Amino acid sequence: MDFLLVILQPLAMTINTLLRLYFYVVIVSAILSWVNPDPFNPIVRIIRNLTEPVFNKVRQWIPFANIGGIDLSPIVVLLGIEFLRMFLVQALGELSMRI
Repeated sequence: MDFLLVILQPLAMTINTLLRLYFYVVIVSAILSWVNPDPFNPIVRIIRNLTEPVFNKVRQWIPFANIGGIDLSPIVVLLGIEFLRMFLVQALGELSMRI
């Protein structure tokens, strides 16, 4: 039982931190799409490589994510991240408290 407690709490904290970091990466990616920076900049390339695969999946699954030329896939991803943080991280935290 103590082993699960030792594993679940740090796991919940790690997942929470990674989801929060990815939340900010998605926001930076959305802002970068407004200013159209140099595509050969290494930081821009890293951010695009981290977010575009997820955005493309959202665009495939939700066809109305692009309304009138406005791409809403970052908003859908942000909502998904917040849902995961509220559901998954909270569930792992509560499960570790019950053990």
